[in-house]
Amino acid sequence: MKASSVYQSLIKISGARRVPSLSFEKFRKVSGPIIDIRSPKEYEKGHWPDSKNIPLFSDEERKLIGITYKKVGQQEAFIKGIEFVRPKLQSIKEELSEVFSKEKSENSFNNNLKLRIYCWRGGMRSKSVVWLANQLGINSVQLQGGYKSYRSWVLNQFKKEWPLHLIGGRTGTGKTKLLLSLSEKDIFTIDLEGLANHRGSSFGGLGYPPQPSTEQYENLLAELLDKSTKTSSKAIWVEDEGPNLGKCRIPKGITDQMKSSPVLEIIKTQEERVIELVYVYGSYSADELKEATLRIKKRLGPQRTQKALEAIMKNDLGEACRIMLDYYDRCYDYQLSKIEKIQSIDLSGLDIETSAKLLLKKGLVY
Repeated sequence: MKASSVYQSLIKISGARRVPSLSFEKFRKVSGPIIDIRSPKEYEKGHWPDSKNIPLFSDEERKLIGITYKKVGQQEAFIKGIEFVRPKLQSIKEELSEVFSKEKSENSFNNNLKLRIYCWRGGMRSKSVVWLANQLGINSVQLQGGYKSYRSWVLNQFKKEWPLHLIGGRTGTGKTKLLLSLSEKDIFTIDLEGLANHRGSSFGGLGYPPQPSTEQYENLLAELLDKSTKTSSKAIWVEDEGPNLGKCRIPKGITDQMKSSPVLEIIKTQEERVIELVYVYGSYSADELKEATLRIKKRLGPQRTQKALEAIMKNDLGEACRIMLDYYDRCYDYQLSKIEKIQSIDLSGLDIETSAKLLLKKGLVY
């Protein structure tokens, strides 16, 4: 049979395979695991959080199909896709069955579980996999519009007004730890640094796993913002951050709102801050600390940079921190001068747990 005949036959069969396809809003409300069948690189760039990647094509196969489509045509590209998928059918079936069976065993009380499947646009890739899954007796649905519809939802979250409140303070005041402690006391918080796997400074990536892409960072943030609407929280507490956390960028819609949000400034003594910074960064090698210091050489200036490097080599991390805090404090104070809604509280001498309880008692966080 000629390629064109095979193509036309497959199109007719596919047209007859009417698969359940849901709008984004309905798809989101359905219970069950989410399967992303795009290529690994597509998935790595950005995906629905908690989805599992079962790629229909490898990155190279997807590339070859695209080249075939452009140079030869749609029919030949379609046939090449079939050729790539055929040897994988058994493994794809097994993976789909395994994911669904695991979900059913963990949620035996839920009889309405569905396998939720999406590709890039909600086209042939996801349609064919949904059809296959249903043939296997796995109740499955397709996402209309695919991952593109999810991204539209994500970006729309950053256009909304959110009740943001900021925890501010100079470097080393334990802002992130305080946020985490507050989150354990039913205060809704978002750890912007934790989502980005980066603390924001030149030293920020030390000890963290690789960062997500900015696109995936946006996906994670959008999900947490949406989660806040399902709680009784009156505010969303985040740390006062600049727009960039390593290679991740906080969405402009959120940074714009942060600029006009009220700030609760935490005050600690310099020595407490030095102790905190030594605790956080003291486990890293001298080479790692030197490299991070050299990244801010121009801003520190040659003399302070040299003194900081010498202190690191002597393992006098407290002195190295004091030298660099002068630079970081001036940067913070400059940013603080631009803030209109600010309230300060001195938590010197208090541990994180006591500090969190005090903020709650005084009604400064809610």
